[in-house]
Order: sequence, then structure tokens, then C-alpha cells
Amino acid sequence: MQQIFITGAAGFIGSNLADRLLADGKTVVGWDNFSTGQRKFLDGALKNKNFKLIEGDNLDLPALTKAMVGCDTVFHLAANADVRFGLEHPSKDLQQNTVATFNVLEAMRANGIKRIAFSSTGSVYGESAVIPTPEDAPFPIQTSLYAASKVSGEGMISSYCEGFKFEGYIFRFVSILGERYTHGHVFDFYKQLLEHPDRLKVLGDGTQRKSYLYVQDCVSAMLHVINQGTAKNAKHGVEIYNLGNDEYVQVNDSIGFICGALGLKPKMEYTGGNRGWVGDNPFIFLATKKIQSTGWKTSLTIEQGISRTLQWLQQNQWVYESRSHK
Repeated sequence: MQQIFITGAAGFIGSNLADRLLADGKTVVGWDNFSTGQRKFLDGALKNKNFKLIEGDNLDLPALTKAMVGCDTVFHLAANADVRFGLEHPSKDLQQNTVATFNVLEAMRANGIKRIAFSSTGSVYGESAVIPTPEDAPFPIQTSLYAASKVSGEGMISSYCEGFKFEGYIFRFVSILGERYTHGHVFDFYKQLLEHPDRLKVLGDGTQRKSYLYVQDCVSAMLHVINQGTAKNAKHGVEIYNLGNDEYVQVNDSIGFICGALGLKPKMEYTGGNRGWVGDNPFIFLATKKIQSTGWKTSLTIEQGISRTLQWLQQNQWVYESRSHK
């Protein structure tokens, strides 16, 4: 990889990826509309002569096409990740995830760029009957607009790999944790505990089971298989990998880790039911044998990842103020 283009470069995963690529001596073009990305996350990258930041939106195809000139690999990480409130603005997932992915592919095609890595989600498996869920598990009925939009993105990428001979890497993530984390259960719980340490409202009944992955492990996994070029000889030119940990925890376990680290014993206020919101999957646990067979493995457990995330949030409480203005 010589010159890499990252959509969502100022985001949680994108900025960590940019730093890693720059440390590896790569040239990086970062693209972000800053709807949720944070300029501060790029402070280090902007000091590197091999990094160029272009502010723009994936829905602006001419600008996107121009920005990609000279690149040979695209990491398409930008998306609307607002799963919980998707039903309040149904068009957002379609526009920012599905249409945006089509634009990324068309901008690549116009520039003769053939290699793409895509951040999909374990949510595409819906409420799978197969646990842990492997990459070849049958797709059930989709239960969230977010997952449906990601399935659409996956479908277009695989079609471009077949039709235009692209080299595609689709990564189905569990929830990612770590430095620069700006949304999710640790973010929400810590925000509540800052405001009222004596009580904690929990969506659902706390028994939801989830798997999580540390952001640096996520970045390592993506780079590991792309550097190996596993999709070059794959059927149809695309490889799909689950990215997750080989364990899961209950929401109540996460609460215990967080409250224990803060020395708090809040009164729990559960909203009831085995899911937090419409479309929430009460049990997400992905099989990761395929990615592990390439030689990749995790460096942190879920508890360690939650601890690292909490420490970062404690040291960077400015993210709460910045998010409230967006």
C-alpha cells in the first residue's frame, strides 16, 4: 500500500488507523465531513508530512472523486453509526451508509483504484440462531435500518469485486472500544455517572450479552489481512472477516467493571426487557476462527478494553462537550 484514502479519518477508528499507517511510513489522505469526527483526533497526523486532510462529504461524488486522485487503497469507515435512533431518521442510514458506499465505489472506479476495506457490522447477522456466528451463517431478517444499510453496502462491494475486478475486504465488527471512543455503552454510562454517581439508568434488563474489541486490535486485524492480500485469489475477489473477541460479557458485567474502577455503587434503574431498543440484538458473539487462522490475535480482553476506554474518557472529558454541540 502506497497512498491510502480513509473516509471518516477524523473518527474513532479512522484516526487510529491513520496514525498507524503513518507510523508504518505510508502516505495517507484523510477525508471527513466532521459531522461526528473530531479534528483533535488528527493533531498528530497533521504534523506528519505524509498526511493530507480534505474536508468533504461522501454524498458529494465529484469532490470525493477528485480527493481520491493518486490513491491505491481505500478504507471506507465513514458511516452513520446511530443504531439506536435509526427509526427517528430512516433516510440517514440509506444516504450516509448505502448511497455513500456507492459513491465511494464510483470514485474508486473513476480513479482506477481497485482495493477497498469496508467497516461492516456483526449486526448484519440479525438475531442469529448460530452462536458464535461464523461468516457463512445464513442471513436472517434484518432488525435495524443500520444493519440493512450495511448489508446493502456489502452487496455493492462484492458486486464491484465481481464486475470490475476490485479486491474487497469486508470486516464485520463487534462494538469497538478504546482511545478516542465517542459513543457506546461505556461512553453513556460514564456520562451518567459523572452527572449522578448515585444512580444508573440501563436500557433493557442488563442481561444482554455482547462482545467487544479493542480499537488497536481492530486496526491490526484489518492491516494484517490486507497486507497478506488474502482477497486477491478469493472467489469473486472479496473476503469477509468477523472481527471480535473470543469472549462476551453481559451489560451487567460491563457495569461492574466501570463502577468498580470508579469506586461507585449506584442504584440500578432498568427499563426492562431483554433488549435496549428496537433493533437491539440481545446476544452478539461472532466466531473469529477465520481471522485468527491468518495469524492475528487479540491483545486485550474485554475487561481490559473497557478499562482502557474508561481511562481515556476520564482524561478526555472534553469529548462530552464536543458531542453535545453536534
